[in-house]
Amino acid sequence: MAIIVLVDVGNALASSTLEGNTYLFDNMKLHGSENEGTGELVTAINGSYWRDGSQASEQVLNWLPYSLGSIPPTVPRGYEVERARQTDEQALAELQELAAKSTVPSSDAEAELNRIRRSVGTRIKTTRRTRGRMSGQKIVDVTGQVVTEDATAAASHPAPVITDIYGEAVESKIMYPAEYGSPDMVTDGWYWSATVDTSRPGTYSYMMRVQLHKLVQTNGELRWDPVNLTCASALKITSEPRRNAFTKAGVGPLPIPPAVRPGRGA
Repeated sequence: MAIIVLVDVGNALASSTLEGNTYLFDNMKLHGSENEGTGELVTAINGSYWRDGSQASEQVLNWLPYSLGSIPPTVPRGYEVERARQTDEQALAELQELAAKSTVPSSDAEAELNRIRRSVGTRIKTTRRTRGRMSGQKIVDVTGQVVTEDATAAASHPAPVITDIYGEAVESKIMYPAEYGSPDMVTDGWYWSATVDTSRPGTYSYMMRVQLHKLVQTNGELRWDPVNLTCASALKITSEPRRNAFTKAGVGPLPIPPAVRPGRGA
């Protein structure tokens, strides 16, 4: 079972809260999940039991955080690096062309150099807290264009990062969350997952601690500063058996009527 955590990072940073800026979805809507697409998602978990009432299986949850209004995670892994390389190559070509023009007035040459400098864009300062994918890269907007220091409002925010899952469902030992390594590079090789005890029906709340990154300028240098916020969600565990998502029927053959052969009943 997957839970998508879609965050409007720009508005969340501006208001310093995830309330009203988070949209949660799961793949259990036809099984009873409530408030899909809002910040108050209640994920339905249908229990599975043996005839004697003992638990037959557990459910597994996966949380996937994404940023609204940023570069989509479906682009190639090295997209931002490739765009930065292209701007560097273009700037070098323009510098060579400018150097070849020996008759260019000094004032025009200075204006051209400033234009080339702006077209190269701005790199993020590498700090101890921002090592990794975000460090040393150029700032780009949602269209992949590099951003200069005076146009950082258009910057594409990094994807949110879930750093902890806690609350009633964890303290009551209803679910057991943990962060796992993954070959899926969309999530930087890490994701949060949890097994859920389906033998105890009820509604249990839980909290997610989400880390966003805000672009700030310090001592003339730009960097991504981490901002930690929280949002709530809930699990609704029922003792109902699993149902067919198309027909709402239980376990068994689909209710398809037998085919009538031509000529019969005429």
